[in-house]
Amino acid sequence: MVTVKEFLKKEAVLVISFVLALASMFFVVPSAEYLGYIDFRTLALLLCLMLVMAGLNALGVFRLLADKLLSKTNSTRTLGLTLNLLCFFFSMLITNDVALITFVPFTLIVLKLSDKMNKAILLVVLETVAANLGSMLTPIGNPQNLYLFSAFNMGTGEFAGAVAPYAILSLVLIAISSFLLGNEKITVKADENTPKINKVKALVYAGLFAVSLLTVFRVIPYPVTLGITLAAVIIADRKTLIKADYSLLLTFVFLFVFIGNLGEIEAVSTFLKSIVSGREVLVGIAASQVFSNVPAALLLSNFTQNATALLVGVNLGGLGTLIASMASLISFKLIAKENINTGRYLLVFTVVNIVFLSLNLILWFIM
Repeated sequence: MVTVKEFLKKEAVLVISFVLALASMFFVVPSAEYLGYIDFRTLALLLCLMLVMAGLNALGVFRLLADKLLSKTNSTRTLGLTLNLLCFFFSMLITNDVALITFVPFTLIVLKLSDKMNKAILLVVLETVAANLGSMLTPIGNPQNLYLFSAFNMGTGEFAGAVAPYAILSLVLIAISSFLLGNEKITVKADENTPKINKVKALVYAGLFAVSLLTVFRVIPYPVTLGITLAAVIIADRKTLIKADYSLLLTFVFLFVFIGNLGEIEAVSTFLKSIVSGREVLVGIAASQVFSNVPAALLLSNFTQNATALLVGVNLGGLGTLIASMASLISFKLIAKENINTGRYLLVFTVVNIVFLSLNLILWFIM
């Protein structure tokens, strides 16, 4: 039985978004117009992608791929580089949080078996940074990208052009940082106990993923995709239905209401527009440190038309504090479960994030 304290701790962002939405209702009387605040397309796509990724993850597809890629590693350096690149590139397709849920536990198992747990803090920090930065390169890499891509009707070239320079720099930095793990000998064997993948279910999810992608790029209407996905999951693998992050979807709903109401309060709307306009990158980064980058994207999107600058701001804003990107909390919780020094983890996490953020900001100033 989850206590109120545990719930508040686990779902802090959900609770805060609910309180904000509730408070805003005292200024704007609830009405049918509230429905106009909600971006149902983004919510539907998020749910579809969550179900697909949860299903593929449960089948062990990502774990099997990781086993095959890691089978030839022979040093801590190549192990770290391989795992960091897995997080970076996989996050583009399976989202940053799913990448971390998949690869961080796997990393800890490998380090235990090879007696290299002294590398855990730095490696998991780098994996977290890699997932947060790799995910910026695609519209489906993280929730804020999906929302901004949809809300501003962005083109694929426009989207990629805005974030590609920072993603390329980040990839180089991650590769270089992997050398900090040393070059100690290590043997990584594939897990012989990995269950066989149900090929029929894997094909179903692969098909659903393709349909979701076509919907992201506006080829298939989102109600059609939502109906197909729900029907397929119910028929083929209904247990997956409980694995979607419904608290994130509710958080989006509450934030849509809060932000929509803010837009109706003229004084607040005028003030926020004056702050955000022309400063989207810096305000996006700053807001992310306090609110996390998903709520920051939703909040600021109503007060600017410069979608690409805001996109850069909230993606780089995932670097910094532990809550700047909610995906970072996944790694922290997994580290805490292993009784690893969380104080030292937070120190290393903060230093690495500041370095990556500073170098990306220098690139932004140059550009």
